[in-house]
Amino acid sequence: MAENSVEERMLELIEEICDDEIIREERDADLFEEGLLDSMAVIELLVAIETEFGVTIAPTAVEREEMNSVNKIIYQVQIRYDAQ
Repeated sequence: MAENSVEERMLELIEEICDDEIIREERDADLFEEGLLDSMAVIELLVAIETEFGVTIAPTAVEREEMNSVNKIIYQVQIRYDAQ
């Protein structure tokens, strides 16, 4: 899967889970501070990432600050996907 297709699919997943199109425009915004992600939504997102890409990110494997924005989430998925 090409990098841009990982990015586009991740945008779709995050938009679906956050239920807000703003994530495409404000890709560096803190999703927790904006009220778009909470602990339950993160688990849902991690399950969706594993299902879609075969990439496992344990909730304890990364700090919240490493996955609190769209760009950071995409980065974490991309580096793990590329390592497969």
